[in-house]
Amino acid sequence: MNQSFSLMDALAVADLQTYLSRAARVEEGSVRLIAGSGVLAVYTAILYPRGLLDETPTVLGLRTFAIAGDVEFDAVVPIRSLLDRVARVHESAQAREAEGETPEGPIEIRLPLEVSTVTWAGISPPRGGWRKVDETDAARLESAARTGIAEVAEAVPTGTGEQLVQRVRAEVWGRPIDGLEYIPAGAGFAAESLGFLGDDDPVTIHETGPWTRLTTRRGHTLVRRASWSLRR
Repeated sequence: MNQSFSLMDALAVADLQTYLSRAARVEEGSVRLIAGSGVLAVYTAILYPRGLLDETPTVLGLRTFAIAGDVEFDAVVPIRSLLDRVARVHESAQAREAEGETPEGPIEIRLPLEVSTVTWAGISPPRGGWRKVDETDAARLESAARTGIAEVAEAVPTGTGEQLVQRVRAEVWGRPIDGLEYIPAGAGFAAESLGFLGDDDPVTIHETGPWTRLTTRRGHTLVRRASWSLRR
């Protein structure tokens, strides 16, 4: 397997660093990287069930980046380890620019060691077959995120056990957003947390199989619908 990938310029490195930093503030776990055909797909888990009885929805973030070379891999790595490497590469590029040197060509980032015990990474959203089914605006998703964050904070005092925390999060983030069929509040939380929402940006809604995708020009939020909610 390839042990590295190369982003096209320093701006892309900074963009990846920002995305990973936002994801790590929500879930300090792992990130899935899939490279092929000149594109790197970076999946981050914002919400996912932790056990058989956990009803938390699976909600993932996705950003894609152009990469150089004929590179192919599918790797799951610790998000903090990758973020540290991206940050060092970005700092190095900034230092060269400060000295008057303009970095030329793609910028290489080496992969950390893989991890193999990440349950959400085994659930793969499809690459193709999506069809647009609806459209909404950022304000509706932002409102669902703010309301949910306040509700979780009020219902979960400091020092509360992990089991109760998960139950509250599952209930709050699994609740449908008003006016958006089959889209849980957790999708709004993910889109807001990852910086995917802009005041004037439309949010298009797409579906394929059991997956729903909310897309803006800043990124994609993927939701795996429960089997009972599949469209007929």
